[in-house]
Amino acid sequence: MSELYVSAVLGRPVIDPSGAQLGRLDDLGLIPGDTLPSVSGLFIQQGGKRRFLPWRCVNLFTPVIVSADPSVLVDATNMPDEAADIRLRRDILDRQIVDVDGAKVVRVNDLKLRSRGAGLFIEAVDVGVRGMARRLGQLRFWNWLAGLFGAALPSREIDWRFVAQLDPNADKLTLTVARERLTDMHPADIAEILAQLPHKEAGTVIGALDPETVGEAIGELDPEVGGRVISQLDSEVASDILEEMEPDEAADLLGDLPEEKARELLGLMDAEDAEMVQELLEHEEDTAGGLMNNMFAAVPPAMTAEEALAYLRLVGAEIENIYYVYVIRGDDTPLGVVTLKRLLLSPPKMAVAEIMTVGLKAVGVADTPEKVMEVISKYNLLAVPVLEDGHMVGIVPADAVIELFLPDSITKKPRFAAH
Repeated sequence: MSELYVSAVLGRPVIDPSGAQLGRLDDLGLIPGDTLPSVSGLFIQQGGKRRFLPWRCVNLFTPVIVSADPSVLVDATNMPDEAADIRLRRDILDRQIVDVDGAKVVRVNDLKLRSRGAGLFIEAVDVGVRGMARRLGQLRFWNWLAGLFGAALPSREIDWRFVAQLDPNADKLTLTVARERLTDMHPADIAEILAQLPHKEAGTVIGALDPETVGEAIGELDPEVGGRVISQLDSEVASDILEEMEPDEAADLLGDLPEEKARELLGLMDAEDAEMVQELLEHEEDTAGGLMNNMFAAVPPAMTAEEALAYLRLVGAEIENIYYVYVIRGDDTPLGVVTLKRLLLSPPKMAVAEIMTVGLKAVGVADTPEKVMEVISKYNLLAVPVLEDGHMVGIVPADAVIELFLPDSITKKPRFAAH
């Protein structure tokens, strides 16, 4: 035997060398290895009793015959924990795995085992349709059915080396792809995964990532959902994540939390970040003020093109949307706007006042989303500035308002299923 699937052996009779039945194989004990977990022994159901037999006593282990020496067969209730830290059927089968390639949560349908030397190891988890058919004992029928349509039954296996324990203290093992692969994913894909996990497991995934990555991912979630995730985290951790989020996204999220919890998190945030978020929370949700982001690119009129570009390099990482550079006075009164392209193509020593476009198209802080959409659509803008008493206080990116008018089925914000 070089490899086999666990579905082929669970429930099989276990016999001794003389052929007498010891019971049926109920589970396999596992102990962690350097790369792959190894089978530590067999759990055998014998009438109403459950017994454990160390792997060293196994003589033959195939889908047809499982044979072992019963000389050290012990009552499973008296077995030391270290003999089988994890149990294959109890702790791994039917548990969830984060599939980073498909950006989704999948279920472990079967496990591939491989013998190496005298040991038996988990090599891969089967999360595909083929594994489910094999588990149900219907693989031949499903293969035949797929063949009628000229297709092959799809197989999907994830190498165990790419799988890591999500929560070592959980009563039941849940699994996820190792954190190194998660950090390489797009925030929207991480959000999609978070939306499919129960809240507790979502919190554990968050703990495996840095606050900036988590902030970007939670920003992709529906604010109500993001608020529920944040509220279950340690307050210090939650405040660190909020600091990494765009102010408008953090404000949307806090707006869905109980007032007392929102105040607590604001109090733990950096003072400057908290002030920007607090400003946004003061506006009604269904207004331009409630939609706007108060971080935007702005320069004084006397600044030259090269100085403006140098300034943008300095602060650009903190600003999510730099579609336009707004020219404003010291009191935040807007004078005009210049596109980033025009700024790049202008003579380095030319003042931005000489290259800006005047007659700024803007909306008021209390204007409705419909009004914002009208201005963006009429003037073909990527973002529209928001004014309050003649002073510029933020911008509404086009995608932020367009999203409000899209059908729910195609909006980007993932929501949790009920758990």
